[in-house]
Parts: sequence; C-alpha cells; structure tokens
Amino acid sequence: MERAEEAIELINSDAHFAEQFPLAAIDDYMIHQTPDPIRVAASSDPRVYERYWMVCHDLDADLVIATGSTFYPNLDLAEAYAIVNRGGRHTTVRAFRRLGVDRMDMRLGPIAPKIVQGMRHWNFVLDENEWGTSFDLHFRDTTRQVFREPSGGITDGFPVGRRPDASTGFESFGDVEGTVVVGDTTLHLGRRSCRGTRDRHWGIGRSVGGPAMSLGGPARAGVSGNTFVSFETFGIWGDRVFYRYGDPRPGAGRVVSVHRRLRFEPDTHIFTEGVIDYHLDSGETKQLHFERVGLLTAFMRCGMYGGTPDKEIFQGAYIGDDLVEGETYDVSDPTVRTMIAGLDEHVCRVTCDGEATTGIYQPIDPNAYLACSAGRRGWEFLA
Repeated sequence: MERAEEAIELINSDAHFAEQFPLAAIDDYMIHQTPDPIRVAASSDPRVYERYWMVCHDLDADLVIATGSTFYPNLDLAEAYAIVNRGGRHTTVRAFRRLGVDRMDMRLGPIAPKIVQGMRHWNFVLDENEWGTSFDLHFRDTTRQVFREPSGGITDGFPVGRRPDASTGFESFGDVEGTVVVGDTTLHLGRRSCRGTRDRHWGIGRSVGGPAMSLGGPARAGVSGNTFVSFETFGIWGDRVFYRYGDPRPGAGRVVSVHRRLRFEPDTHIFTEGVIDYHLDSGETKQLHFERVGLLTAFMRCGMYGGTPDKEIFQGAYIGDDLVEGETYDVSDPTVRTMIAGLDEHVCRVTCDGEATTGIYQPIDPNAYLACSAGRRGWEFLA
C-alpha cells in the first residue's frame, strides 16, 4: 500500500514530469484552447497572470481575512499571501516558489486552498506557521457569477504597438464558515455572521512586476474606489450589480456612475465613513452609508499590491524559491497605518433603503482624500 501511494505521489509530482516539460498531467484531458500544451500561455507577454482573491469578515470575532495567489506562466513564478487582522493585530504570511508544470497544484508553503466545487465552493487554508496565525475556511458562493469581458484599451503613455493591460474573469459574494487560530485563541466562524467576496481574474498586466515591468513608465495610482457589499436582493461589486442564484433578473446589472461623500482620519487621511450614491443602469439610485468598523482593515500592500511596506516586494517580482516570510503590525498605531496604507479593504457597517449589513469599502488611501481635496468630479468631503 505504501509503495502504491508513493507511486501515485510521484506521478502527480512536478519532478515526475520535469523530463516532459512543458507537458503536464492536465494535458491528457481534452480541454486545450490553443495548439500549445496547457502550461504554455497563448501570449508571450511576461505579464500574463492567473489570480484568485478572497476577503471575508466576522464582526462577532472582530476579524477580517484576505488571501490570494497569482501564477505567472511566462515568468515561471507563483506567489501567495494570507492576511489576518483581529482587533488591530495585522499578520501577513507570504509564500513564493517556481510555478513548474503542475498548474493544478495551488499550494505555496502553508497557503493551500482547494477547489471543492468550481464556482460554488472553495476551501481556503493557511496551515500552522511561525507567525502563529492559521485558518481553515469554507467559502460557498451565493450570487450568480457573470463573465467579465476582457478589459483594456489604449491608455495614455502606453508604448505604441504593444498591447495594454487586458483582464477578464468573474466575481461573487458568499457565506463563510470554519476556524481561525490567532495566537492561543481559536475562533469558530459561522455562515450567519461571516460573509465575504471573491474573484477569479486572469489576463495580461495588472501591475505585474512592479515599476521594473511597467511599460511606458510606472502606472498612475487610481482613485476609483471599489465597493463589495451584498444585501438581501442585490450586491454591488465595483461596477457590477450581482443577484443571487435563481433570481429572475438575468445576468448582472451595471453601475453607471458614482458620487462619493467621504470622511477620513484627520492625521492619516485614511477612510472612516462615506455616503455614496450608485446610479444603476436600471434607472435606480442606491444610496449606501458606510461606517468603518474599528481597526478592521486588510492593508493590501502587505499582499504585494503596490509593493510591500517594508521591502517593496511587488507582485510578479522574483523573490526566491520556496520562500515563506511575513510580519505582524499593530495597526492601532496611526504611524503604522500611515506606513502600510494604500489599497485598503475596510470592513464597514452599511445601510441602504432601511436594510443594514456589513461589507467592504476599498478606497485608494490616501488618494481618495486627495481626490476630495481637489474637488474631482464625483468626490467631496462628507460634511
């Protein structure tokens, strides 16, 4: 029995297929979309990527979690991160390795998600590690996924003759349950109190490699801001309006325009409250009132969005083989919040049309403050 198990493990291992590179076990399935093996990207652009992302929160546990990973086929790189913030103790674990031939293997160090059922059920796992933070969470999708057509067009400053960033994929909301360990404390999360959102995006670009690979110069920081909030009959995810499975309304709706009135911490200029009007393609206007909950923010620079605060590690930059690293910050200190702020995901209490829920508001701190200061169209301070 042991020999049989060892044989199966060898067959599925990266080493077993090394001599057949770029072929892998998945190439035996009748699923090819190009004349190349699955391992080979259709584009030779080094910024080709495949990515998952999830964020969930539970107010009863005073907790927010964010995790994600990206594969870079043309760079032979894979990276992942897991962020856990409980009551201001903000811990990040990051992992890096060579991508290799097995695109089905999503484990990077202690970060080991599993797809239980595609587009319905993921198991997000952070195994025990030296930072004393781990989780085992089951995310079950509750809203209909709709294919996002490839984005990207000719942008200012992009080199002539080179294709700009192009991304596609899908998003959804969901309920979450499982366990989280922070230090000596084990937290049990239930689907009634823990909710979240996730996405699956792939394409070319999205700041892969940081400034070193930014064609035409470093990308300009955005100030669009994103909302990830699900109510009983609809959810707003960025520029989309999502409906639950089985809803008679087809597909998804769209956000046509947004008007924001925002409030910020006076010393850090980080978001605290907002009243935001979403004008929808249905002709409706939904006004949402956001109130940030304490220190429950996932600071996504720690996940390599825009470069980590300490080492400026960018997504898609080679760090090392089979490397695991991380840190813990005390975000109750405003100087720490200022240092790590950027693409921040704030847990908020949210109300709309008399219904109250919780969700995520993602401004670009402190650029959102600067947009309000400058009086940009659709941006102003909350009186």
